[in-house]
Amino acid sequence: MRTKLIITTFIASCLTTGNMQAQLSTNPNKFLGNITTVGSVEAGGGVPKFYELWNQITCENESKWGSVEGTRGKFNWGCDNAFNYAKNHNFPYKFHALVWGAQYPNWLPDLTPKERYAAITNWFNQVKTKYKTLPMIDVVNEAVGNHQNGNSMIKESLGGGGKTGYDWLIKAFDMAGQRWPDAILIYNDYNSFRWDVDNYINLVQALRDAGAPIDAYGNQAHDLGGCSASELSSVMKKQQDALKMPMYVTEYDIGDYDPETHGNSQKKDYQAQVPLMWEASYCAGITLWGYVYGKTWINLKEKNNPYQDARDANGNLIGPGISGLYINGEERPAMTWLKEYMASDKAKAATGPFPGAKKEASVYIRPASMKVAKGDVLPIKIHARLATKTIQKVDFYVGNELVKTMTEAPYIVEYTTSSSGTKSTKAVVTATDGTTYERYGRFQVLSDTTKREPYNETIPELPGTINTIEYDKGLSGVSYSSASRTEGASMTNGQWMDYTVNVKEDGYYSFDAEVAADNANGRFHLTEYGLDSLSYLTEFVEVPNTGGSSNYKLLHGKTIVPLTAGRHVISMMIEKGGFKIKSITLNRYEEGDGMSTKLMNFSAEYGVGDHIEIEGKFTSRNSPISHVKVYANNMLIGTMAQQGTTSTYTCDFVPDAMGTYAITAIVTAENGKSKTSAARELKVTSPTPTAIQTIARDIPKTSNVYNLMGVKVGTKTEWQSLPHGLYIVNGHKVMK
Repeated sequence: MRTKLIITTFIASCLTTGNMQAQLSTNPNKFLGNITTVGSVEAGGGVPKFYELWNQITCENESKWGSVEGTRGKFNWGCDNAFNYAKNHNFPYKFHALVWGAQYPNWLPDLTPKERYAAITNWFNQVKTKYKTLPMIDVVNEAVGNHQNGNSMIKESLGGGGKTGYDWLIKAFDMAGQRWPDAILIYNDYNSFRWDVDNYINLVQALRDAGAPIDAYGNQAHDLGGCSASELSSVMKKQQDALKMPMYVTEYDIGDYDPETHGNSQKKDYQAQVPLMWEASYCAGITLWGYVYGKTWINLKEKNNPYQDARDANGNLIGPGISGLYINGEERPAMTWLKEYMASDKAKAATGPFPGAKKEASVYIRPASMKVAKGDVLPIKIHARLATKTIQKVDFYVGNELVKTMTEAPYIVEYTTSSSGTKSTKAVVTATDGTTYERYGRFQVLSDTTKREPYNETIPELPGTINTIEYDKGLSGVSYSSASRTEGASMTNGQWMDYTVNVKEDGYYSFDAEVAADNANGRFHLTEYGLDSLSYLTEFVEVPNTGGSSNYKLLHGKTIVPLTAGRHVISMMIEKGGFKIKSITLNRYEEGDGMSTKLMNFSAEYGVGDHIEIEGKFTSRNSPISHVKVYANNMLIGTMAQQGTTSTYTCDFVPDAMGTYAITAIVTAENGKSKTSAARELKVTSPTPTAIQTIARDIPKTSNVYNLMGVKVGTKTEWQSLPHGLYIVNGHKVMK
């Protein structure tokens, strides 16, 4: 493969009129890459062709979500240029910033968390449809703390911190791993070499220890101006000792406003830093972040303010794009040195974790929980897959103890914890050719010996009801967090509870949660911390105002993934509290064949307190209809009554608040199968009743017509007391 790359480059170079040279790096174990220049692959201006210098490409902006889907539902794949260029020149392309708390579409903040999660999922799906295979992906970009203002919104959109504090990031990597199992999945951040080292390490460790499919950590390296070799060497060692994973230098640039002397300080930093990074055996490659002076993102900064661009009296930038390696088509000293270094024996011989930029081994250690009581049993699954080789065995260690050797998948260990403290784990995958691949992790054993167990001796079965206060027994942080067994206690932000259940049958399930709230700010979801992935069982469920904290109503929803038969631990995650939830009943939901559901449209606007007739036409060919339940914004408002032997069903709805209601009906047949109608929008715009909406159908019509506009009646008796005739009710003609 490498010979092919060199030949391709040589032929292409001979066909150009520019500089006749090979790519700077000929090392088969790692790449020296760069980015697009102001949206173009070729920089122009007398600078050599991209493929004559670099053997990896990343889009500076073209692959970011905000650039691709600036208008919702319309996709501008400007990143195609770089993707196809890399393909044509046989070197790797990296998809940059799949998830980022900046440069997301400007329409995203206007959505609800549930809608944002759906939009992110659609974004992943659209990228997967467009690029079925990708060599490398910066899955999450700059998620440490408040590195980006949008991080809190993206965190909320992906399920929040959850049990681990990093659930949203674990979920993002799970979503990427499910779509691109062969891609090298990277976490990318800045200030990771100098200013925010510990927070960066903690985040990457959390992803690794949770078993997320993260393959490498990326250091942007924008902040290394003036960083000595000893300082950089020390922090690199600290990172690698803690993480024991492959590393990328993802966005390296050194600014130097020195056009007259061509950037001598830039050269000095390159000389001190590049060999350290390149020659590290765990470094998989370096991507420079631009190479043309005046066209890179780093500008000269004001004195004593490293974040403020320097400008002249007219507001013009002074020394824009100062990290370039070419100025007016001429090499700066750093570029001349870089070419010389890449031609050296040391640079050519440096080893790396991903030869040919290919991921041979996918190895992740996924514990059932990050915390466990002393003496309890912790299930752990080692996810091991080789791209071109065959696995001979998987050895699993806790500390230096070989716990189990496994020769057949699934590679699952049930480890009994005998002492407290942070436990280090290691999985060693041996291929049949003797090659080994390692992965490290950790979990925490608490000193308390209170083991996890179901609340009752009889484990709840699904279909069935889970009482909220009957969460699993055990330790805080293991079985629950911030929970209370007090009946009617309000939920709090970040609270969660685990429930051990037995699922009797595979399939999708619907649920009815018994909730009460005096505001509409609550939100929760059901999830499962499985040995394969972090699975969100439901959407993010918005809890509406039920009319008071003691006024319980049924809130309906469905699982978005099927449940499998057997033992499960389902977690109720409270993203936003301030509501009460007494119980949640789950029933198997199976779509019925031969069922027709149609709700009638609402052609008028109504007031609070109106008696509004909801009408639908429902049929079931294979099994008689058992019942029809109707919902307003997923809240149960009644059971519809059949009108004689017709297919028409009706019920009365009296709204107690203004707003827009999505009205749906769920028809259930006697064979247990159901079908949900399309939603109809009902608008309540007046704080007072507008007109009668309940019509007595058993009053015979006559030919006498009375136009009695303005008559207001609210009951069937009042309606019956009126003379027969034509009435104008809420703008509609109604014959009595």
